[in-house]
Amino acid sequence: MKLINLPKSIFHVAERLEKNDFEAYLVGGSVRDILLGKEPKDYDITTSATPEEVMNIFPTSVPTGIKFGTVTVLLDPNDGLDEVQITTFRSEKEYIASRWPSHVEFTRSLDEDLKRRDFTINAFAIRLIDISQYDALTQELFFDYLIDLFDGENDLKNKLIKAVGNPDERFQEDALRMLRACRLASCLSFKIEKNTFESILRNVELVKNLSIERVRDEFIKLIEESPKPSYGIELLRETGILQIFIPELLEGYGMKHNRYHVDNIYDHYLRTLDIAPIEIRFAALFHDIGKPRTKDGEHFYGHDKVGAEMTKSILTRLKFPKNQIEKITNLVRWHMFYIPTDGDVKDEKTKRNESFMRGWSDAAIRRFVNKVGGYENFDDLIKLRISDALANPHRSFNPEDVIRLSKRVAELKEQDALFKLKDLKVNGDDLKELGLKGKSIGEMLGYLYEIVVEDPSKNQREILLDIVKQKIDQQSI
Repeated sequence: MKLINLPKSIFHVAERLEKNDFEAYLVGGSVRDILLGKEPKDYDITTSATPEEVMNIFPTSVPTGIKFGTVTVLLDPNDGLDEVQITTFRSEKEYIASRWPSHVEFTRSLDEDLKRRDFTINAFAIRLIDISQYDALTQELFFDYLIDLFDGENDLKNKLIKAVGNPDERFQEDALRMLRACRLASCLSFKIEKNTFESILRNVELVKNLSIERVRDEFIKLIEESPKPSYGIELLRETGILQIFIPELLEGYGMKHNRYHVDNIYDHYLRTLDIAPIEIRFAALFHDIGKPRTKDGEHFYGHDKVGAEMTKSILTRLKFPKNQIEKITNLVRWHMFYIPTDGDVKDEKTKRNESFMRGWSDAAIRRFVNKVGGYENFDDLIKLRISDALANPHRSFNPEDVIRLSKRVAELKEQDALFKLKDLKVNGDDLKELGLKGKSIGEMLGYLYEIVVEDPSKNQREILLDIVKQKIDQQSI
């Protein structure tokens, strides 16, 4: 029997509500996760108390969504949680543009509350006071007290995402539920129930009414939390959602690669995505997105540069944070970087580049690592390169070459080698004091950077200031 360990604070909150003659239930995704044997990321309580009544009972509460009946109660972390959201039983009426309910009605009925939820596996509830008496709560006992009005338990066993009631009504109430269906199916490795899927196809145009931030957040969860994110991307494609928000990915759908690849271009995106570590999954998905626009026979000259521009456009459109856009774009831009090999030189083309094949100089490595955004980005670039190679069994790939290059970079890092312009021991303010202005400051910093890249020992404040003074004197002669 699998034991369930719920935070004590959940029961403390429920007991206080019940002592004041209000019902308190654990509800939604947290119940679903417990039934699946997973530890919930958060716990939501629904109650018959109004928001005002909840705030009177809990002086430490914050009205985080009081218009929609949600109050956040701050808790003692020693009891397992910092906070918990409590939401009043409610029913939502007359949605506007498939995004906002025109008004929310609070109710004393749990049934009315559960009817408004999206999917049957999210419409579970369990009255916390009923299970608080058990010191050792088992999963079987948890099932015994389960409130399941829409046969969600059966859908859970059959691994189905099924809308509560009429799917057309649920999706017309909130179009984000269509993306959520794809995301949940992908994250849980479930299928979307037939009628629910067909309803998405009928109503898919409604997602155009959604705020892009809500779309972005679902997309991020799908990519980062799915055991096989390609499944979720395929669901977005099959439902037509992908065409609306990231049509660029479909440019490679069905397009032949070349003799060196097993998959077509689109399938290669997805294969690389599934192999990639979580921290580089977005770069993996977009790494070859520029290929369809640069295809020239069996070649894709400049696809890395074109792909970086496309990636920046997509992520900007989806309103990703600027630092993420810069990092992901950088990884796409430089994923084709040259890796020195240690094998015998055999073909004529390689012989012409024999001197380069012997490896990168320390200065060249420093310049490149600076170009890709620093050591951390370089490490992720290595991960992307490996994922890209492993996604294509036809590609010759020697992991020893990558390991050797990584070790060299790590050694330079340990030597406190210069990787970024900001690591210079002088800055723009120092140059201003010496009389430089405007673009001449940037040009001088670039000049100093090249000097230090060649000889890191010169990255000392006094030495660099002397170099600047000499340069200024030369220019004034």
